[in-house]
Amino acid sequence: MLNDVRYFGVIVALLVAIILFIHANDDSAINVISTDPYKLIYPAYFGNRITIPEDNPTTRQGVYLGRMLFYETKLSSTNKISCATCHQQKFAFSDNHPFSTGVGKNSTSRNSMSLANLLWVRSFFWDGRTKSLEEQVTVPLTHPDEMGESLENVAHKLQRMKEYPPLFKATFGTKKITGDRIVKALSQFERTLISSNAPYDKYLRGDYRPTKEELHGLELFMTNPVPRDGIRGGNCGFCHGTPKLLMELFHNNGLDTVPKDIGREKLTGLPADRGRFRVATLRNIAVTSPYMHDGRFNTLEEVLDHYNEHIQQSPSLSQFLQNKSNEPGGKRLRLTTKEKEDIILFLKMLTDSTFLTTPAFADPHITASNDHLKTINDHHE
Repeated sequence: MLNDVRYFGVIVALLVAIILFIHANDDSAINVISTDPYKLIYPAYFGNRITIPEDNPTTRQGVYLGRMLFYETKLSSTNKISCATCHQQKFAFSDNHPFSTGVGKNSTSRNSMSLANLLWVRSFFWDGRTKSLEEQVTVPLTHPDEMGESLENVAHKLQRMKEYPPLFKATFGTKKITGDRIVKALSQFERTLISSNAPYDKYLRGDYRPTKEELHGLELFMTNPVPRDGIRGGNCGFCHGTPKLLMELFHNNGLDTVPKDIGREKLTGLPADRGRFRVATLRNIAVTSPYMHDGRFNTLEEVLDHYNEHIQQSPSLSQFLQNKSNEPGGKRLRLTTKEKEDIILFLKMLTDSTFLTTPAFADPHITASNDHLKTINDHHE
């Protein structure tokens, strides 16, 4: 009887050892890991209306992995294009072409938007077609005119690269790479792209003294013209009046009487949405040319001239742009040349040189060292 008990104990011990061995060598097994929360730093005047999904918390490990993936050309079907190809840091993570060129040498249908301050955005793309950053990230990865690759193929390619399985394990507790985890890591990195250290921010903090012209431009920018009271304004604040320089709105801004691109109407089917597009942030606007959803304007001077003199009437034209003038009974805005120059001087106050140059957002494939990777691996083994 005693021998039977001992024999049974040996069998159980062997089975447990085998199970533990299999589990330790199973790359798909998810282990409980310790990750370090990533501290998102931004000014109080940005507000806390941010979006971070419960199933994708922002961690230091996830942000680093997402940054690696953002600059990884293996995410495209040709292995030559990364997210950073069309979203370059020096251009505030936008492109400097009217339309971007994807894997098939075809152009995208709209201008590449800046990725600054997506933490506060709830409707993505020019037409607001997606409601989460995770959903947005998937579109350019799989679109045939952009990166043209399936998430399954991307995961398979990354799984065979020595640097990625350990990074996925450090972030998600498993070396198994999936499309869902790729999307989550990219989203984590993009949520950290916060631009909040421009001269305008320093002015709001009391650390920068604007010139007389810059202050005049700011005043004009934020002011709605009321000519009967002698109040002159640039009428910009309705759409860009918050410190983030954007509002979660969609407007037809008078580019065309009959738009070639019907904008949000394609999504909603509503004629009232014809030619309406998302209000983009103006932060770093001096480096994100060309402008508008189709990149039709090359300079800020052209943009100001449009709003000043060339608003096109249509049934869906934004009410904020209808019959706004600095002249009594006027139909055009009628800013003076000097007023337009001062507004542009203010817009240049929105350039955040820290955001454009910080190594924290730069290509880690250039700056990463084996020591850094070793530190991450050692911490989670």
